[in-house]
Amino acid sequence: MTGMVWKPDVTVAAVAERDGRFLLVEERASGRVVLNQPAGHLEDGESLLEAVVRETLEETAWDFLPKAVVGVYLWRPAQQGRSFLRITFSGELVAHDPSRRLDRGIIRTRWLGRDELLAPSVRLRSPLVLQCVDDYLAGVHHPLSLISHLDTEPAALAASG
Repeated sequence: MTGMVWKPDVTVAAVAERDGRFLLVEERASGRVVLNQPAGHLEDGESLLEAVVRETLEETAWDFLPKAVVGVYLWRPAQQGRSFLRITFSGELVAHDPSRRLDRGIIRTRWLGRDELLAPSVRLRSPLVLQCVDDYLAGVHHPLSLISHLDTEPAALAASG
């Protein structure tokens, strides 16, 4: 594998809790219906904070205000041959637009408690879903200043030199 370039998929996720229940999306993925945090891929030119706000709005119709970093997770599902680098944020939901159409593939939003995620009938999209909830409940909250977004435009690099 020498000389190969490894490129993980960079994703963001939002953990939003109210009264012991977590905002989740029920979605279709790989031909099955699963539950996930509001989450998605980082887009070109976007900061991690912008991505988690955008993804939460697109998937749930909620405006999300990130307050802390729950964790950074590397997941390598054996059957996919891909790697996912997920940055998970916790925060507040500040406004909801029930008339907003949800992202393609999203069936609906759900509010579930941690114990409900363990029910035999519940299919989680990945082990990251429960891990992020557990870390959040364990009090893992890093400041947003943990995340740095640097401008890599040549002019900006020359000016900072």
